[in-house]
Amino acid sequence: MSGVAILGVFVADTTFTADRQPEMGETILGRSFTLGPGGKGSNQAVAAGRAGADVHFIARLGRDAFADMALSVWSEAGVTPAIIQCDEPTGAAMIFIETGSGDNAIIVAPGAAGGITPADVEAQADVIAGSAVFVTQLEQPMDAAICGMQIARRADVTTILNPAPAATLPDGMLALCDYITPNETEAQALSGIAVTDLSSARAAADALLRLGVAHAVIVTLGAQGVLYHDAERSVSIPAVTAGPVVETTGAGDAFNGAFATALAEGRDPVDAARFGCACAGLSVTRPGAAASMPTRAEIDDLLALSPMGSA
Repeated sequence: MSGVAILGVFVADTTFTADRQPEMGETILGRSFTLGPGGKGSNQAVAAGRAGADVHFIARLGRDAFADMALSVWSEAGVTPAIIQCDEPTGAAMIFIETGSGDNAIIVAPGAAGGITPADVEAQADVIAGSAVFVTQLEQPMDAAICGMQIARRADVTTILNPAPAATLPDGMLALCDYITPNETEAQALSGIAVTDLSSARAAADALLRLGVAHAVIVTLGAQGVLYHDAERSVSIPAVTAGPVVETTGAGDAFNGAFATALAEGRDPVDAARFGCACAGLSVTRPGAAASMPTRAEIDDLLALSPMGSA
């Protein structure tokens, strides 16, 4: 088995920048507007494709201009689509970016992707079972995500759950995860432990291992890098700096796509997490989500100049 299969959502990102968020009922003038491809799963597939993976993306699209956008960006990134098309509109997201900090706030309306079913996922069972790594998130329906993970587990395919956006997971879902990749907020939601520093991130990761995660918890910590934590190792991997931060929107997706790529290549998971950090470090120096994903050559060049993480 080789390559990466990703189940997720494509949405068209409508991105607005302004000096601050408006208050409820208030209208303010923004600084810019862009329209481009997005959705966590799609962004992760683009990241994996540009990072060198043989990647298949399982999704549901409408038959409209946003769907055409999806197919175009996947083609450019080397992503093989495994899609269902329907007459519902393709989804969209509203992204607000604060001009000074680059921080963001997002509303996602999945549209057609919100209707993907376990039967749709079962129809792509051969794609999942033929991959080395399977990745999903929580923007599509939970039962579809569980179905994909069950197919992967039966085929001995490594599973990664990116539990975003934060949600309550049904009993037994964590046991289907070889790796789980929450950010601080998601780690707190799943573990009940507030993540404010490295020590609390380790405590949250321990809690998730006790709850059933099979191999390791990787807590993404923004500018602080990531914590890789399993039963034997707990490694703080620093963020890899590639230049001034322009926009953080796609950083988590860059990490997950690149991490999956490196695991599919047979790398040690700590090394794979460092590879993911380099991809994320490059992505935040550029505007956009899918558009910010770097190439394999860029990631390798950056890693050659960067220090290793510490235990």
